[in-house]
Amino acid sequence: MNVLELSEQEIGRRQSLQELRDMGIDPYPAAEYPTNAFSTDIKAEFTDDEPRREVCIAGRMMSRRIMGKAAFAELQDSKGRIQVYITRDDICPDENKDLYNKVFKKLLDIGDFIGVKGFVFRTQTGEISVHAQSLTLLSKSLKPLPIVKYKDGVAYDKFDDPELRYRQRYVDLVVNDGVKDTFMQRATVIRTIRRVLDDAGYTEVETPTLQTIAGGASARPFITHFNALDTDMYMRIATELYLKRLIVGGFEGVYEIGKNFRNEGMDRNHNPEFTCMELYVQYKDYNWMMSFTEKLLETVCIAVNGKPEREIDGNIVSFKAPYRRLPILDAIKEKTGYDLNGMDEAQIREVCKKLNMEIDDTMGKGKLIDEIFGEFCEGTFIQPTFITDYPVEMSPLTKMHRSKPGLTERFELMVNGKELANAYSELNDPIDQEERFKEQMRLADKGDDEAMIIDQDFLRALQYGMPPTSGIGIGIDRLVMLMTGKTYIQEVLFFPQMRPEKKAPKSSVQEWAAIGVPEEWVPVLNKCGYYLVSDIKDVNPQKLQMDVCGVNKKYKLGYDNPKVEVFAEWIEKSMHNS
Repeated sequence: MNVLELSEQEIGRRQSLQELRDMGIDPYPAAEYPTNAFSTDIKAEFTDDEPRREVCIAGRMMSRRIMGKAAFAELQDSKGRIQVYITRDDICPDENKDLYNKVFKKLLDIGDFIGVKGFVFRTQTGEISVHAQSLTLLSKSLKPLPIVKYKDGVAYDKFDDPELRYRQRYVDLVVNDGVKDTFMQRATVIRTIRRVLDDAGYTEVETPTLQTIAGGASARPFITHFNALDTDMYMRIATELYLKRLIVGGFEGVYEIGKNFRNEGMDRNHNPEFTCMELYVQYKDYNWMMSFTEKLLETVCIAVNGKPEREIDGNIVSFKAPYRRLPILDAIKEKTGYDLNGMDEAQIREVCKKLNMEIDDTMGKGKLIDEIFGEFCEGTFIQPTFITDYPVEMSPLTKMHRSKPGLTERFELMVNGKELANAYSELNDPIDQEERFKEQMRLADKGDDEAMIIDQDFLRALQYGMPPTSGIGIGIDRLVMLMTGKTYIQEVLFFPQMRPEKKAPKSSVQEWAAIGVPEEWVPVLNKCGYYLVSDIKDVNPQKLQMDVCGVNKKYKLGYDNPKVEVFAEWIEKSMHNS
């Protein structure tokens, strides 16, 4: 890396790195460091009358206070932080005191990983600490951490810019309290779901991520090319159709917790790559699935929060079963005053116009109803609510309702104004399913780019016979948002999708050469803030010389400084090239 691309702190850390190596100290040792304790456990288990406990701990050094021959450091391990007391003579029992005087005091930096062997004690101020008897450098940090500093009640160097936090999650996890806890809670959510499903006797399976047909949902897919087969493939938008094939194959119940990909927008509730749990169980219906789901979510909430309630956006949301069950057309009537029962597409279009909605000709009856519900109803359901009995036009994979013509046995679970789960009494009539697919293709012909494509192999599987089955998909990311009280999906994803980092435009070496600037001086000009040839056209030659030669001297580059006349020539030529 060019030294001019480094900050002064980074240069200083690299110099310390070299000094450590010159002393024979490996800044990145390969040997195992046998830790036997964690910070939080040490503090929780300590008693003043216990025998002296020897410990071996390791972690990042997050602060350091040097007081002559003694010092205090704060060590952060994977569970928390603990104070370490270090004295020169304890870690340097021989005549050579370099480990303390030079290495610890001068060559180590905040963020370095160190290992400490010693014993636990309580300081005079009452803080449980580790008295170091040996100290080992385990990994040298070359970039300074943005540690928050406070002066006169004002915080400095806070790492709170959302874009930086999401792009550099590894830094966010180190310096911001509570971030790691969120992801530990996410792990608890997934672990609890898996435990409940396993205990119920259902089998966790894996299905293809690359698929020849993007089926199982209404969404726009990502497309890639499979070189070995010389064919275009889709990143899956759902696992549904493959999991149903396994029900055809004889499994009692199957589930998958995995990634889906939908080439759609990003906002506080959506990420194009998201995690979903889908479950399918034979001989069940959507009524059974509602009961199973509310018990599952109650169990998850208790596992994460210790109780079945959670505060979300200022509301106390209760996941305690049972939940309200409300047909979608009744919900629309309740919120808008319009009863859509029995209406055809044209009549529903008229309702949309009366509601001052923006619609277009590509929307069929199902899409129109979905738009009405989304705009006027969805956001109003704060407590968990099963919205049930969707029109057949909205549900191409769902069994017709057993007693309500034109409707299907489907529910969506709404919580805090957003959809969390989608479930059906699954359609297992292959002839009906084929007609539903054909209707989807007619919508696609009208311009609906989210309509489903006919999956002929899935139809063939149904023709072999699928037992009565109920299935559900639960968005794991949204569930974690609810269980942790987060309002942005980016807060519960380790690495959410981001736009490429913006870089300042720079003139090429060839463009600089065109006005007479040698290649080695281009990074120096960039360091001074002159990225484009046009940036120097209005600069005074003496100032440009002072800036450039100052960097040459400061960073000890050793270049021969050009005379002011040379800078004047560069500036003159830059005017003609601009």
